[in-house]
Amino acid sequence: MSKMQRDEVLNYRPGKDSELPLEPGERVAQVFLADQRRYYYDHLVLGGIGAVLVSAVLIWLEKYDQVLVAVIAIIVGMALRAIYFRSEAFARRWQLTDRRLIGPQGRQVMLLEIETVRSLMGDVQIVTKTGAKHLIRHLANAAPVVAAIQAAKTRRAKVVK
Repeated sequence: MSKMQRDEVLNYRPGKDSELPLEPGERVAQVFLADQRRYYYDHLVLGGIGAVLVSAVLIWLEKYDQVLVAVIAIIVGMALRAIYFRSEAFARRWQLTDRRLIGPQGRQVMLLEIETVRSLMGDVQIVTKTGAKHLIRHLANAAPVVAAIQAAKTRRAKVVK
């Protein structure tokens, strides 16, 4: 009989327990955390977009009596989602070191492997040379994070040469 392997998803522990340890001599330059105001604003925007789209579809289908119920359901659903996932979202942090970017769930991106760093609707997307994508979500201001990662990458390139 074959042995069943535990799914890695079940090993997730939010917070510092899920992060990779620092290497000897490695130092943390910055830590990026989710912003509470931005977190709730993102949920509000998603709820608003959902309400408008569902309302448009219901009106197109001539189900005028269901628009109000659908909008209320979307607003309540997004509020419950925000409450349910808030502890996980705020436990996630990204550390920028002099060598790499360390994220939650054992994620890491070596600075010299970064192909693109860009702001994406208030979040920061990191794309590696191999095509792997990482997202630092719910930041108060994405521009300084993009600048910090690009500057660290430039500094690392000078050290390696």
